[in-house]
Amino acid sequence: MVVPAPDLPTRVRIHEVGPRDGLQNEPAQVPTEVKAEFIRRLAAAGLTTIEATSFVHPEWVPRLADAERLFPLVSDLPVALPVLVPNERGLDRALALGATRVAVFASATESFARANLNRGVDAALAMFEPVVARAKAERVQVRGYLSMCFGDPWEGPVPVPQVVRVCKALMDMGCDELSLGDTIGVATPGHVAGLLTALRAEHIPTAALGVHFHDTYGQALANTLAALQHGVTTVDASAGGLGGCPYARSATGNLATEDLVWMLHGLGIDTGIDLGRLTATSVWMAGHLGRPSPSRTLRALSHQEQ
Repeated sequence: MVVPAPDLPTRVRIHEVGPRDGLQNEPAQVPTEVKAEFIRRLAAAGLTTIEATSFVHPEWVPRLADAERLFPLVSDLPVALPVLVPNERGLDRALALGATRVAVFASATESFARANLNRGVDAALAMFEPVVARAKAERVQVRGYLSMCFGDPWEGPVPVPQVVRVCKALMDMGCDELSLGDTIGVATPGHVAGLLTALRAEHIPTAALGVHFHDTYGQALANTLAALQHGVTTVDASAGGLGGCPYARSATGNLATEDLVWMLHGLGIDTGIDLGRLTATSVWMAGHLGRPSPSRTLRALSHQEQ
């Protein structure tokens, strides 16, 4: 039953991260052909932005070592296929295959920056500057991921001004969009509202912001609703709730795309997604991974069909 709520957007763009963020930490290598079919099925279900892979060094993230083989298998799809690039070498590899959207991955905290990027926050930002500049010169859209926006497993709660500083740096260097990451899932709605209010006060446009919540403490949907109430219209999610982070062991699964779509459609918010086809895709992928999906919506709908 659709019951709209006041002061919410009429449409939300879901930034699907399952093929990249969802599969990067799998215990076993997923065949390239299966990844390509996963992306094709997600596109057929109505996802218009699907993060395909990452052009990192294979030693860093072995599960995504097949980026050069995978991207050409899906590049004909009429959807946006952003890819992660950690440095100029990664950008070179992405551009050589015709990528038109890339993402860099920064951290709001020193500890995670050193764990994930082997350098501090400011050194990482300096590394990204030529990457972003070259991408913009090639007319490639750039997304800036910012992890540990709410809490850090080593440093604890992350002060809002600390997050705002890094957000401003990413926007100033030319990022078109920022994704605010709750990497270990500790955010609550008030904290989300506080960060978004602080970013607005620093003249960072809400239209340029996306949110990326993990469901460690069961707060991902509540946090998403808080973000929508503050004008955010881009939400990251992972089909079937796949995902984690190889550099933060306490980072459990991403917000499941099915759970998000169920809530948004119930609020009368358009996504363009066919929930039935999405559910079938995640069930298919779970079969390849050999385990059930953690998505509550997926389990409920799959049970109804039995």
